[in-house]
Amino acid sequence: MKPFPIPVVMVGTASQVGETPPPRHDPSWAPGISYPPLSRDPVSRETAAAARAVLQRLLDMVERRGFAAPDLSLPLTGVAAGIVAEVNELLGHGEISVLVRSDRPVRIQESEFAGVWRVQTLREDGGPLTDEIEVGPIPAVVRKVVGTVLRREVDWVGVGSGIMNGPAILRELLEASERHLPGAEPHVIDLTRLPMTDQDLALLSSRLGEGAVTILSRGYGNCRMSSTALPHTWWVRYYDGTDQIILNTLEVTDVPLVALAAEVDFDDGIARMRERLVAH
Repeated sequence: MKPFPIPVVMVGTASQVGETPPPRHDPSWAPGISYPPLSRDPVSRETAAAARAVLQRLLDMVERRGFAAPDLSLPLTGVAAGIVAEVNELLGHGEISVLVRSDRPVRIQESEFAGVWRVQTLREDGGPLTDEIEVGPIPAVVRKVVGTVLRREVDWVGVGSGIMNGPAILRELLEASERHLPGAEPHVIDLTRLPMTDQDLALLSSRLGEGAVTILSRGYGNCRMSSTALPHTWWVRYYDGTDQIILNTLEVTDVPLVALAAEVDFDDGIARMRERLVAH
């Protein structure tokens, strides 16, 4: 489990989020790949063996190239549906889900093994156009999409009354975004520790705009990370079990740290994957 990034301050949802959190049944609250139920009919020996062979190929690739190797992926497009279902069963369901909105949306689900991801590009009817297993801190498509956002011109007209810290925060974000370099340390503004009005939050929301990526982590209650239309800038919100926000930050970074798989966790996960293949 990833470490919690900042000391927590409990605040009311409406006063700091500026929106109503999605209800638990809302599919957008868990945007990753939907796996079939874990309880299902036993598979044939042939299907089980084929699924284990897929994951063994993945392990062989990891051993040859390592965790940080670029484009470390194993395509499943064209693999029989029964085998893919058994691969999903063996991989299990992890903490992180991702939705990338574009002409060809991408749904991503981390497996039980940190740094091992299921990635599907979707057709117009919602079915998978491409399907693969990818290894790394975060699938490459996430970095690619957020890394190609163009600099946003911010409109200062109509700021209105009731504003306290919104303009100063916005200027700080613009400066941090402009000087950000890939791999740099994140620049974090903790909104839960600042006096913020509803007008401040509305200003930030409207001027930052919406980006293409939403990430959900279930490691501590729910953490929702939304990219904005400002380059390298994310809105990160942590909710407790009652959908109350407990931490609300704006972060200038490549991808929020809480979404990234750490190499030490990946090494542990690969060892457990080998054990699982032997057990099955």
